[in-house]
Formats: sequence, C-alpha cells, structure tokens
Amino acid sequence: MSDRNVHNAGFTPSGITGGSLASSLMSQEARASGGGVPSGGATSTLQEMGARGTTHSSGYTSSGISGGSRASDTMSKEASAHGGGVPRGGTTSTVQSIAMGGKGGRR
Repeated sequence: MSDRNVHNAGFTPSGITGGSLASSLMSQEARASGGGVPSGGATSTLQEMGARGTTHSSGYTSSGISGGSRASDTMSKEASAHGGGVPRGGTTSTVQSIAMGGKGGRR
C-alpha cells in the first residue's frame, strides 16, 4: 500500500507528475530553501522511493517507522536537530504521512 500511495501522490519512476501533490511539495520545498530541493529532504526522499518502489524497505510502513531502518535513522537525526521532537512538516513526518496515503502535513 505504501508504494501505491507514494505513486498516487505523484512520485513515479518517470519523475514528479505535474499538478500533483508531489509537484506542490517540490515547489514549497524549493521556495523554502531558496530555489532548490535539498538532498535528503521530503521531495528527494519520496522521489527516490517512488522511482524505486522502496517505501516499505526504507522503513516507512503502514504501521509506522521500522526500528533500525533508514526511516528510523532519518527520524533520529531530525529529532536531534530539533531538540528531541520531529517537527510537523519535516522530512520524517511528511514522508510517513504520504506513504500512508495522507497529504504530507504541509502548511
């Protein structure tokens, strides 16, 4: 289910689908970072997973984030950088939300 949700959001093997949630997220992230999409951010993480179909194996699952996974490592680094909590709209929460069929928690 997670890979299908990522594809449905517009992250596909052929790139980001125009007019999709993916393109909106990419635009918001590029504006926030001064014009480019940062490596390791939500857009690049989701696009990599959408191109490869690796949502579940990356640790973003329908039952949460798998311990010891890439997702867990990302969550830990993000929490450390933000004083112990994972911020709403950050990479971890956005990727997990979209993987579960949500809209990414973007404002």
